[in-house]
Amino acid sequence: MRLGTPLSPSATRVMLLGAGELGKEVIIALQRLGVEVIAVDRYDNAPGHQVAHRAHVIDMSDGTALRALIEAEKPHLVVPEIEAIATETLLEIEAAGLAEVIPTARAANLTMNREGIRRLAAETLNLLTSPYVFADSLAEMTAAAEKLGYPVIVKPVMSSSGKGQSKVDDASQLGTAWDYASAGGRVNKGRVIVEGVIDFDYEITLLTVRALGASGQVETHFCEPIGHVQVKGDYVESWQPQAMSAAALQDAQAIAAAVTGNLGGRGIFGVELFVKGDTVWFSEVSPRPHDTGMVTMATQRQNEFELHARAILGLPVDVSLREPGASAVIYGGMDATSIAFEGVADALRTPGIDIRLFGKPQAFARRRMGVALATATTTDDARTHAKAAAAAVRPVKG
Repeated sequence: MRLGTPLSPSATRVMLLGAGELGKEVIIALQRLGVEVIAVDRYDNAPGHQVAHRAHVIDMSDGTALRALIEAEKPHLVVPEIEAIATETLLEIEAAGLAEVIPTARAANLTMNREGIRRLAAETLNLLTSPYVFADSLAEMTAAAEKLGYPVIVKPVMSSSGKGQSKVDDASQLGTAWDYASAGGRVNKGRVIVEGVIDFDYEITLLTVRALGASGQVETHFCEPIGHVQVKGDYVESWQPQAMSAAALQDAQAIAAAVTGNLGGRGIFGVELFVKGDTVWFSEVSPRPHDTGMVTMATQRQNEFELHARAILGLPVDVSLREPGASAVIYGGMDATSIAFEGVADALRTPGIDIRLFGKPQAFARRRMGVALATATTTDDARTHAKAAAAAVRPVKG
């Protein structure tokens, strides 16, 4: 692909569907390569809106509105950055040749729905996963939990960032879990996946990049594994690299290659895996930069957003690690608009610390408003420094 000049007839136009903090960083990476970027989200002044050439606000789950916008803007590439998208429309867009969907429309469609990707991994690719049952009602969910044995994890089939996810320890919690999953699902709110709990040592994100090589063929690259801590399915800290055995790393890369190879296309994939000793289980995959991968803004020569931008444009990539590091989330701490942040200077006085504030127009107590990044000689030290820096940044009413 030739790279044109923005806002000219030669422009290379990319439309991002989802303009949160991850989309914002992808846009910045694309802007540095002279790409004309159109940012789309469901609310005004989303982080990515603030750095794109043009911004639109639509309900991206509305297929008619989505297609009308794509036809009007005529992007060369459409890059889904969230799950709540009318992926059937993306299939139609790709089939009609109106734009190239990243990584592919099929990948976006399959991974938006936990059922599609779980059945692909477990039943088509025969990968090791947690035991699971899908349920369409509280009665079916109850039967699934009894079959799998407590405790179980209940998730909406369509959600992200842990929304609607809960751990159920006994039958008395099933009703609450069903209501929470129904409220947390973005689409198809009456269907859940019930998973048996795996006894694992740790979980990782293996960022996997499909990019064109010198031969013109797609090659698969792996970043160093990222360890992370999640609370109710939502990431709170991550570090890179995560130490693991050579056998486990080899298995993890084989699993990631199998899943992403089946999905096809170009770009970065966040492959989530559970690890115990040398045994690896597939959990989920996102065909886009991953929130736990924000640590790569401190640790890698090219961070996950730069890797995604380069891969989708057909450019070479470099997944090498520069130094160990960690990230820790900065939360809103309150429900308010127009908040400000204190303590940023204090946080930045520690060597090796960086802060990213996302610029979200509205805060919630547990909304991710920024991230602290740290590098050190070891990941343990980096984690300590990142968490201290995040704690030093205090959201206040503006």
